Amino acid sequence: MSKHKTIRRYTLEIEKIRRGQFPSLQKIKDYLFEHGFEIGDRTIQRDIEQIRFEFGIEIKYDRDKNGYYIDYENSLNIESFFRFLEIVNTAELLTESLLESKDSLKHISFDTGGGLKGIENLKPLLKANKDNRKISFTHFNFHTEKSRKYTLKPYLLKEYQNRWYVVGIIGGFNEFRTFGIDRIENLEIKTETFKPDKKLNPIEMFNKTIGLVYSENTPQTIVLPFTPTQGKYVKTLPLHSSQKILIDD
Repeated sequence: MSKHKTIRRYTLEIEKIRRGQFPSLQKIKDYLFEHGFEIGDRTIQRDIEQIRFEFGIEIKYDRDKNGYYIDYENSLNIESFFRFLEIVNTAELLTESLLESKDSLKHISFDTGGGLKGIENLKPLLKANKDNRKISFTHFNFHTEKSRKYTLKPYLLKEYQNRWYVVGIIGGFNEFRTFGIDRIENLEIKTETFKPDKKLNPIEMFNKTIGLVYSENTPQTIVLPFTPTQGKYVKTLPLHSSQKILIDD
């Protein structure tokens, strides 16, 4: 079975469990069968183990309720995992459509913002992040219109509005810098490693941010009113993960 199909199976299992109704193994299996997957109990149990091992998502069994649930507190980067599933499944569905008919491209309009420039650097950058290897590169600054060489301790790869960025620390500084990979050239993965500072957590930092510019200030509560029509858009596509509906009239 292709990796795409395996990820699709993971997605369906997560979908069923996320609903918070503690589905049993049989209910998960029935849900998969409804979506074209005829598999056994052991395969589902192995999937749960793999989701924990590969992605750090803790799926546990509640004996009292005779079903499975996601332990959000002990799961790593769960929002990133859900976004990953969304991207992979979208790619799979589009790939299937294109294989069925190349004319499908006539009926699809992508956001052509140039997000693919520099995408070849994504894999080596991810490996450098995982292996705690320093990197060096030349980066073009839009404000100064000049290129400059940097040596960076990479901590995170971040996607925002169809573009990818590497987030890390330069030299002896103790604050994060963000670099668009579409403006990176002459990337070199160093043999020199570094020890990440456990006190620094860029994911947590960006959790309180919209976009790429962050502040160390205390987050503020903002209340926004909308017209009924605007409200429908904001409910289906939230501005931020912390968004809550106070009044829905």
